[in-house]
Amino acid sequence: MSYNAAPQNFVAISDLHPNTSHPRVAGVIIGKTDVKSFPDRKNVGFDRFTFSFTIKDSPEYFINVSSWGTDGYVNGLANSFSIGDCVIIENPLVSTKDPEKDDRFCPSTPSFYRLLVTEAHSRLSICADMEALGRLMPLLHVPGKDPRDFYSLGDIVANGQSLDGSVINVLAAVRSMAEPKCFTTSDGRQGQRLEVKLFDESVTSFSLVCWDREAIQLVQTLAPKETVLFLADVKIGFDSFRNCMAATVNSRTIITVNPDTQEASLLFNYVKEASESGTLDQDDHQGDMPLESIMDVYTVSQLKMKAQESPDTFCGITFSLISKLDLDSSLSKVIRSRCSKCKYQVKEEQQVCSNPSCPAGGAALTVTTGFDLLVDVTDHTGTLQTCSLCGPAAEKTLGVSVEEFLHFTEDERTAMKWKFLLERCKVYLKISPSPKTRTGMRGTILAFYIADPGEVKQSISAWL
Repeated sequence: MSYNAAPQNFVAISDLHPNTSHPRVAGVIIGKTDVKSFPDRKNVGFDRFTFSFTIKDSPEYFINVSSWGTDGYVNGLANSFSIGDCVIIENPLVSTKDPEKDDRFCPSTPSFYRLLVTEAHSRLSICADMEALGRLMPLLHVPGKDPRDFYSLGDIVANGQSLDGSVINVLAAVRSMAEPKCFTTSDGRQGQRLEVKLFDESVTSFSLVCWDREAIQLVQTLAPKETVLFLADVKIGFDSFRNCMAATVNSRTIITVNPDTQEASLLFNYVKEASESGTLDQDDHQGDMPLESIMDVYTVSQLKMKAQESPDTFCGITFSLISKLDLDSSLSKVIRSRCSKCKYQVKEEQQVCSNPSCPAGGAALTVTTGFDLLVDVTDHTGTLQTCSLCGPAAEKTLGVSVEEFLHFTEDERTAMKWKFLLERCKVYLKISPSPKTRTGMRGTILAFYIADPGEVKQSISAWL
């Protein structure tokens, strides 16, 4: 692998032909598979290695490239570049593709041909030509399929198992991602799996599963709640374990990050507004892990320290005082109304949702009303301020519904406040990264209860 900064006379992908003499092609990598091996029929006892990738040099044209050879050559070539790199391929073999065979396991391309890179005849280098880079890099944000031809997550859920096994296009945003899980297959091969949660205006959480190392590496660079994806040719299946539909990235899938399309722009605006308004955090409560599975106990300072050291969301317990719980302030600060379609905060007297990206599209406003509290928790190491306590979690913790609370007198609300205020409680928390906040983190209270003195004593003994 080398870097090539000299100006080149490139052959456009649209002009490639089997009779092209010593072609030189420049493109940006938009897809790539893992290296695989197969028994070599000509040399018994030996394996042949192969991988493929897809390059693009214009909004309309892209082509599949494959490489076959020895372990050292193929793995060395595959490790020398990643999705998003610009490369120059010199003297590849241009062959007519078999639509029945080639498009079955590789991305569907508009070209009639495919390229073969060999150790003996071809050369691949990283492109460092600034003019070429300026032309090629924006293509990473141009989907290879019609940007209007996609299913929303709501469409997938509505169609249900009728889409089982289908390969479709999906436009959605990244909500969260789990840690990759490694495993060993029954025949001793190493594998990995990464699950990503997607969302859009119609569905708050939908699973996308990645099995290939290349796809996992790409997805791990994405910022949750800030990234929109156009997934071309993703496979839809029914997850019988969870009793829901899910998507899987396969060898045909091309992932376009933050596509430069009108449809993606509208979704991005919704993502931004939902994130800033706290809607996503409110919806997160519905998918939180069961309280009985949260075992780790922290002091407030330990929670803050772990949040600074790790970018991952985590849950824990703290035995702390409830130092702020303004149940007796104005009702508008305790209970908020949100659009039932997009969860954007609204006023009930509004006729339509004020969110320009709301899927209701100017229809009559329907609202949902729920608790929306900010709570401080304090122990001997410090205070965790403005933790969110919302929706069903708040109703369960306080032991009262929104409708019942609205009929409380001010004295009754004050009495409820002092039932918890300055009491030592067992607080179940979820801590999430939040770069836009002053502390860089956001605390969400999943539940709290008056603590058992025995548990408090045990936890304090562990700190000393």
